[in-house]
Order: sequence, then structure tokens, then C-alpha cells
Amino acid sequence: MRRDSIFYKFFQEAPTLLFQLLEESPLNAEQYRFDSVAVKEPKFEIDGVFLPPDAEPGVVYFCEVQFQRDELLYERLFGESFLYFYRNRQRFTDWQAVVIYPTRSTEQSETHPYRSLLNSNQVHRVYLDELGAIEQLPLGVALMALTTIDEASTPEAARLLLARSQREESESASRAIIEMLTTILVYKFTNLNRREAEAMLGITLEETRFYREAKQEGIEQGIEQVVVQGIVQGIVQGERAIILRLLNRRVGTLPESITNKIADLSIEQIETLAEELLDFQSIADLEVWLENLPPGD
Repeated sequence: MRRDSIFYKFFQEAPTLLFQLLEESPLNAEQYRFDSVAVKEPKFEIDGVFLPPDAEPGVVYFCEVQFQRDELLYERLFGESFLYFYRNRQRFTDWQAVVIYPTRSTEQSETHPYRSLLNSNQVHRVYLDELGAIEQLPLGVALMALTTIDEASTPEAARLLLARSQREESESASRAIIEMLTTILVYKFTNLNRREAEAMLGITLEETRFYREAKQEGIEQGIEQVVVQGIVQGIVQGERAIILRLLNRRVGTLPESITNKIADLSIEQIETLAEELLDFQSIADLEVWLENLPPGD
């Protein structure tokens, strides 16, 4: 389960979620945007960076979501962060780093060289299993914690969060949470498709963001086929249309040759592409992914 992609989707939906994990946040937290940046000479890719508004210098926040032990995590995190801060010194007044772990056992074991940083107020280590009962957490933080609980407890906890979102959030925010909950269930239960995940939550296809975006893309006929005939072809067509639109935004206009390859992908491959596309930085990354894609069923 690639939880880092889920978390980066969280942060794209609501960058202020990061600051709910910290004791202090910038006064202009609502104006921060989440991005992925490149550091050259040598080239580093930093997936989670929270940038202050361009109008005035501010604090830059580096975020790392780490669900598997990496014994060189802090070497990489601090090396990349310091270099990026150095290259962009005129833009920022300060920096902070946030590392999100599921548990303490996932953390890098050798931390002695970085003790002054790790014990400072510039580096924040968040252990999701220590945040408290999921029903007591702020809704966005509870979604993060949901990724760490055992499978047996997940469906009930997900339905609880769905009910909370419908009580506490606006309609648009609640729909975004439905989409995230569905995504989490599909990630956690690898044999579960999106419709089965929606059924586990007790919601219908029409309530999901996919359905609304599909209608906006002019593929109502495909959706009607799913609803009326109970077949998957309409869903595949709709997901392809959305994936193509997201890829065009992510890596630029796709050449016809790549568009044709995506049109031939199976539904399983389309779902895999939806999970991976946030990692792409260029069309070349997409081409490599397509070349190495195992055959679909």
C-alpha cells in the first residue's frame, strides 16, 4: 500500500492539514500551497514542500511521509532540504521539517548525527498511532490515522468518519472526504474495487467525485451504462478521460501515441496509473512507466 501517495492527495486537497499536526502554525497557513520541487546540482526531487505566498518571504515546510523504514531518511531529508533552502534563500525567512510515521518503530534507527535537529523546534516527528482515538481527532487528521489501523477496524472507522463529515463539513468538503475514504479502502483492501469500497461505506456511485467529473467530461452515457446495466465499461471510459486530463495538467500535453497507449489499458492498469501519476515529473516518467507496465488481464 503506497500511503505516501494518499497523504500527498490529502495535502493537495487541503494544505492546512499539515499544520493541524503541529503545535504552532504560520498566521497565513490558509495561503500555503503544496508542491513538488526539484533541487539541481545534484538533482533532488522533494515530493512534499509547503510554500508560503509569493508576495512576501515566509517559512518553507518540508514534509516526508515514511511508512517503511529507511535507514538513510534523515541524510536524504536534510541534504535535500538544506540545498533547496540554500538555492532559494531569498524567498524564505526560515524552514521547518515534518516527518510523518505510522509508528515509532518505522523511524530510522541511527539518529545520533542529527540529534540537535531532531530535538529542536524545527523538526517535527509525528507518530500517527500516538495521536489518540480516531473519533476524537480533527477530521483531516483522522483520515491520516485511518491509513494505519488494522483492516478489521477500518470499515467501521471509515463509516464513522463519513458520518462526521456529513454532519460537520460543507457539501463540497464532505464529497472530497468521500473520495479520500474510498481511495483509502481501495489501497488497504487490495482485492477491493472502487464500487465495492463505496458499498462498504454505504454510499452510491453518484455521490463520488468521479461521477461528477465524469459528467463534466461529457461521458454521461458511460455512467448510465454502469448504473443501468451493471457493467464496467462505462466506468473505464470515464476513468480514462479523467486520467488523461490529470496527466495533461501534471506533465503537459500528451502526444497522440501516449494517448493511444492509455486508451488500450485495462481497468486494473488504469487504477494503477491513477495511483502512480502523482509521482510523475515529466512525460518521460510516464513513458518509462508505460514501457515497464505488466500486461493487463
